[in-house]
Amino acid sequence: METIFDLVRAGKMELPETPSLVVDGGIMRGNIARMQEGVSACGCALRPHIKTHKIPYFTNLQLQAGAQGITCAKVSEAEVMANGGAQDIFIAYPMVGAFRIKRALELQKRIRRLILAVDSLEGAQALNDAAQGQGLTCEVRLEVDTGAARTGALRDCCAALGAEVGKLGNLRLTGIYTFKSLVLEGAPTQNAEAAAREEVQMMDETAKALRAVGLDIKDVSVGSTPTGLLAAKTGLCTEVRPGTYIFNDWMVMKEGCAEFSQIAERIYCTVVSTPRPDLAIIDGGVKTFPMDAPIDAAPYYYPGYAVILDGQGQPQENLTLRRMSEEHGIVTAKNGETGLKVGQLVELVPVHVCPAVNLQNHIFLYERGELSSLAVAARGMLV
Repeated sequence: METIFDLVRAGKMELPETPSLVVDGGIMRGNIARMQEGVSACGCALRPHIKTHKIPYFTNLQLQAGAQGITCAKVSEAEVMANGGAQDIFIAYPMVGAFRIKRALELQKRIRRLILAVDSLEGAQALNDAAQGQGLTCEVRLEVDTGAARTGALRDCCAALGAEVGKLGNLRLTGIYTFKSLVLEGAPTQNAEAAAREEVQMMDETAKALRAVGLDIKDVSVGSTPTGLLAAKTGLCTEVRPGTYIFNDWMVMKEGCAEFSQIAERIYCTVVSTPRPDLAIIDGGVKTFPMDAPIDAAPYYYPGYAVILDGQGQPQENLTLRRMSEEHGIVTAKNGETGLKVGQLVELVPVHVCPAVNLQNHIFLYERGELSSLAVAARGMLV
């Protein structure tokens, strides 16, 4: 079956505007089904992270496919997804700040299940006090640092911290969670299987330590797109939380967990200027392409801020996008000739799709022969 990308290349489908991020519905639905079937076959729950798409339409497709619930990073994202129908939401971010806690407690009153996160006694105490003031009991999970070195309690401290959290009368500690991704023995790795195995072993040991001090830890939640299915296969976790898998991108392809044919999105730009043979300017700059992936760095050596495709829709070696300003993408040619002309459409694959979606007010979705526009409803939801 022809994808939207095939149709655009063949001139059978015109895009209404550029820059634009376009998703092929067939590839996207295949990605949802493949992850859901794989995780379910392991007897594990899938709770996808909506950070990649930030759109209730896609959340509902994931839930209809069998996801237990969803994961959000911030309470403002969770509010958007609840408005779109989600009733089982985990906010995988420390619930710190009176403004954030207030909104979370209001959200808890209107959905079936809300799970909140803590990684410090100070944060847990503030959440407990606010919940007590409203006569609520909050389900919480303790975040564990398994090597990413961002939020999360150190593993050696988890049993003591968990015991203190367990004494708070308006919190119910039911699980632990972590984000580790491709880290092994504290350093980046390309060995996804070993990274996943280390992740679940660390979490299994932490859960056992918490249970040993009398806590009823039911949920052990782990996993990213590179490690999620591999972690589920170990049988040592109850839930995985991948996000990028719904669309995939150049990053996860290089990490070995997606084929090029499984990348469901493209960013299209128009050539607006060709001042020199070796230079072409497209109408997308840093306000279109995220710059969070370092180029020319080990282990994956990304060639630019997006990968430019050729006329057959395949990655090519000559053209690179390595310099941008706000609204200008500077395409250069290694051989001295870009071959691009003013007005020409350029097809690109984002290195990291999640922040790319968040830069768009809307994306275009191709399904059943129709191209429609979907608002990125949780765009900029940072609170």
